[in-house]
Amino acid sequence: MKRIGILTSGGDAPGMNAAIRAVVLAAHHHHIEVIGFYHGFNGLVCEEHIAMAESLTLVKVNSIIHLGGTILKSARCQLMHEEKGLKLAANTLNAHNIDALVVIGGDGSFSGLLALKQYWPGQMIGIPGTIDNDLDGTDYTIGFATAVNTGIEAIDKIRDTADAFERIFIVELMGRHSGHITFNVGIACAAEQVLSFENFPVDDQQVRLLQLANEIKTAQKNRHGSYIIVIAENLWPGGAFELAKQLNKQADIECTACLLGHIQRGGSPIAKDRILATKMGVAAVQAIISGETNVMVAEKNNAMHLIVLDEAIKHQKLVSKQLIDAQQNILALTAQTQC
Repeated sequence: MKRIGILTSGGDAPGMNAAIRAVVLAAHHHHIEVIGFYHGFNGLVCEEHIAMAESLTLVKVNSIIHLGGTILKSARCQLMHEEKGLKLAANTLNAHNIDALVVIGGDGSFSGLLALKQYWPGQMIGIPGTIDNDLDGTDYTIGFATAVNTGIEAIDKIRDTADAFERIFIVELMGRHSGHITFNVGIACAAEQVLSFENFPVDDQQVRLLQLANEIKTAQKNRHGSYIIVIAENLWPGGAFELAKQLNKQADIECTACLLGHIQRGGSPIAKDRILATKMGVAAVQAIISGETNVMVAEKNNAMHLIVLDEAIKHQKLVSKQLIDAQQNILALTAQTQC
């Protein structure tokens, strides 16, 4: 083992830089060079691939553990869905004499990694870096804890305004098609409603709208004050703004919609993500040295494991039933509380 390639792909997540740093430091400890490829898989499919890669020195990564985003940049790459792109990527890796490739990203990034293996024989290791926390086999993904913390800080501020005016706010949170962020933020912020794929499937939009309106009106009848609804992105057609509009039009309930958006993907990673990223980066290098390939580094019950890439992306990790039950019980009590 002489040279490792590394790239970050897909949506950025706080802690990616910490993972890059850990891979470089661990590799250098074993006298292995690390080549960073820029702009995700685009750094591999670029015809002028020399300009899209750089040897990552200790100096380069020494002071990046606290930085959000990724020093290697990130992007989505359509060419990786085509045979031409996969062959270009393999040629680039061969041109740089890469023995193993580490990809920090989510399920889409790992799918690209798996597609590449039919054209390139080197070792492949995935490090789960996504705020969505939707990869199977690991308790948490890099960036999730910081994204939750960012959401909490934002909604705590929204609550101040909601209290001052006794208003209803609908706050939309990221997560793609997963409710991990929504449930964790909602419970931590004492939101009156948590609407996500797991507990509020929009099978019949009109029925769900009336159900929500009735629950809001029941709560307002028993108590006066702010009312916070957190909703997962991609759950309601048109998002939080459309839901607020329909509640106003059909149930005469006035709501203010807030879209937190990409603020959840940025910012300095909190301690939990820095530590997790460091452990995963070191574990990735150790896996490479041990000859492992086509696996994702994972943490389960505070211990590091290797999960077959196919299994990691086969099923979306479900939100804990305990979280769902906790919110449902709290919601029932909130609606009954007299003020």
